[in-house]
Amino acid sequence: MNSFMTPGAIARGLGISALLIACTASAQSDADLAEALAAERPIPAGQSYWLEELTWMEIRDLIEDGTSTVIIPTGGIEENGPYLATGKHNLILEATCPAIAQKLGNALCAPIVKFVPEGSIEPPSGAMLFPGSISLSQETYEALLTDIAASLRQAGFSDIVLIGDSGGNQRGMANVADKLNAKWTGGKTRVHFVREFYDPGWVETEDFTERELGVAETQHDGYHDDIWVTAMMMVTDPSQVRFDQRVAAGLASINGVAIEPLAEAVALGQAMIEFRSEFTADAIRKAIAN
Repeated sequence: MNSFMTPGAIARGLGISALLIACTASAQSDADLAEALAAERPIPAGQSYWLEELTWMEIRDLIEDGTSTVIIPTGGIEENGPYLATGKHNLILEATCPAIAQKLGNALCAPIVKFVPEGSIEPPSGAMLFPGSISLSQETYEALLTDIAASLRQAGFSDIVLIGDSGGNQRGMANVADKLNAKWTGGKTRVHFVREFYDPGWVETEDFTERELGVAETQHDGYHDDIWVTAMMMVTDPSQVRFDQRVAAGLASINGVAIEPLAEAVALGQAMIEFRSEFTADAIRKAIAN
């Protein structure tokens, strides 16, 4: 080192050296990252329509092979009468979202958003008047959906679909879709709020069940429950409608429709899901085409 270099010059020299080292390290890091992101899978791919059940490599390869759509399903935790578990909507989505993705042929399901607006927490209103319900404010709900959608856009999906199984979910999804589409104008990713899953999806499913399957309610038991909800839940898990306990108590019916034998009730639910998933898949195709 030159003995005539001032302390300032020495510091500047060290600073330049550090910068060069940092730049070299950054370039090496970028190269390493690019190599890691392009690495081949060491084993055959697993199979699932749920994003959370796939590895990042499997998701990467699916996107590269044309899986351009991802569905964000929103459910809820709420009071549903004396028989149904509070996670009713989430349980229905466990069966319907993969069925929709399968019919689309190029889609995956993001994890179910299980917490949604259910009413005021303090003072309580709506479902929050009952123990076990969990509510989000509209602001929190929309912020959650916004971050999830942005994450999926970052991953490379070009069409992000929002569906909700409950009435309280709809406004927030519409707001998020509008805001993100305005923000992402000119980009390749669009957000589609597909209201049809809920409205008229529920009514259409009820009409189909009565018209094609001959199943109609003859009374109203006064609960936040009906045969369509119960049967679709039973496809995923009959215990969540307390099937065994209801049979033992002689209460295995809802609104005048029997839910036993078990196999027949599950088959009814499967027929409902088949209809509703095709109805929704068609609505999603139209939304993306437009």
